[in-house]
Amino acid sequence: MSQLRSFAYLIQFAFQRLAVVVFTLAALALTVASIMAGLGIWDWISLDLQYGGEPVENAGMYAQLSLTALAVGLCFFLPTNRRVMQLETSHRQFNVGMQDVARAYGAVHAADRAETFQMSSEFDSVRERLAYLRDHPDLSTLEPAVLEMAAQMSHVARDLAEVYSDEKLARARSFLKQRQEEVELFNSRLDQAKAISTEMKHWLHEVELEESVAVAQLERLRDEMREIMPELGLERVVQTEAPERQPEPTSLDNIVIDLPPKAAE
Repeated sequence: MSQLRSFAYLIQFAFQRLAVVVFTLAALALTVASIMAGLGIWDWISLDLQYGGEPVENAGMYAQLSLTALAVGLCFFLPTNRRVMQLETSHRQFNVGMQDVARAYGAVHAADRAETFQMSSEFDSVRERLAYLRDHPDLSTLEPAVLEMAAQMSHVARDLAEVYSDEKLARARSFLKQRQEEVELFNSRLDQAKAISTEMKHWLHEVELEESVAVAQLERLRDEMREIMPELGLERVVQTEAPERQPEPTSLDNIVIDLPPKAAE
């Protein structure tokens, strides 16, 4: 894309210069021809022109003088056009220069972040950075003024390079990565705890349901036993007398003693 743009700029530059030359030569030729024709040395342009059905006399002379005036008038705009073209050219050169400065500054700032430079004084610091840029394989073709500007910019931004050095950035990234891993581990443990809590709740619900079923079955069994005990000739005795009064041995077979309820009840 950049090569295509440069080729388009080159074509535009060539046609602009060609147009200036053509207009200048045309104005000069028409002026000389009109002056020579006015002096009677040359003939005026012959042009058959009619207006309202009547032939126009000296139509060629009028046309030649009009073209001459137009060409001369256009020449007065050539200096303005020349200044505009110079501004465009200088603007493109400025863009190219700033791109080179930015590229050189990026390289030297990356080296500064890697703690390549050790000099502290301004002169030694700029000279050290300038030597690095001159020895750089990708920047050796740049102009010395561009390299010097990039070196000075890097010296001014040395505090920024120290704050955002590669070592500090690597340590910060490692810390953030570790924190992220801790958060992920915490989330996994939290999910595991949630799963265990859900399982325990389900298990407790099942146990309570089984206990309620067992209690219902026990109550139903007691009711059935109460119904069939009189038919079997058994008595249901609740111990309410004093402990020292014992039943007779002959009546022990017909006594049913209530047992304390179990924990499941």
